[in-house]
Amino acid sequence: MVVRDSLDGVATALVIENDPTEDARRLGEWLTEAGLRLHVARPHAGDELPADLDGYAALVVLGGGQQAYPLPDGEPSASWLPQAEALSRKAVRHRVPTLAIGLGAQLLATAHAGTVERSQSGPEVGPAVVGRRDAAETDPLFRYVPLIPDVFQWHADEITELPVGATLLAASTRYPHQAFRLGDRAWGLQFHIECDTAMIADWVADPTLLAELGYDPEVVVAACAAVMVDVEEVWQPFAARFAALARGELDEGTRRSLPLLGHE
Repeated sequence: MVVRDSLDGVATALVIENDPTEDARRLGEWLTEAGLRLHVARPHAGDELPADLDGYAALVVLGGGQQAYPLPDGEPSASWLPQAEALSRKAVRHRVPTLAIGLGAQLLATAHAGTVERSQSGPEVGPAVVGRRDAAETDPLFRYVPLIPDVFQWHADEITELPVGATLLAASTRYPHQAFRLGDRAWGLQFHIECDTAMIADWVADPTLLAELGYDPEVVVAACAAVMVDVEEVWQPFAARFAALARGELDEGTRRSLPLLGHE
């Protein structure tokens, strides 16, 4: 398979939207500003996923309320998830830059024989921090992320076992597998960086996870809004570096050529 830009010369990323409440939002804006065109496939609304990634310079797989593991009857929790996993495998095999978030990260893990299960630690919801691991020092995207960056969390499942050969890049005490890399061009983030306040407000409309934790929805929205600027300061440059990689413009040998924290 040959990965190439679109015919008019603009690098295009395939974005898989698994849930109508979990679109690319601010991440999409950051990637677009950094020079990527986004082709959004919405299989939850009936869009067909492509058989391969020909013509795409990158793959982005977003989150959703589905499970990355089979239902009790052995069927996938959504009919298109096996195809999303297959595209994740092809992306890693052919070194297509890949960014997978939330459910997307879990699918990246299960597509490569990792394990995802209902978390024994309970749900993780709202603003949080994660700790960067030592391996991030040499990672082309994570090496500029601060040691303890702000993120948003919204999950009840977790990656309990990373795929063989995966590099752990960020962790937390209760959920050790917060970010990882497969190969040299595929990243999985258990946490969320794409949210704005409106998206969080949509999520709290489903009280299931909040009720389990005893959280007040309005307090959660306000807490997320309070760290929105801090999240953007870290993850907008991260998204710009991913876009530069997809466009073939990331010079891994010259660190100062990359977008840095707090700089355009």
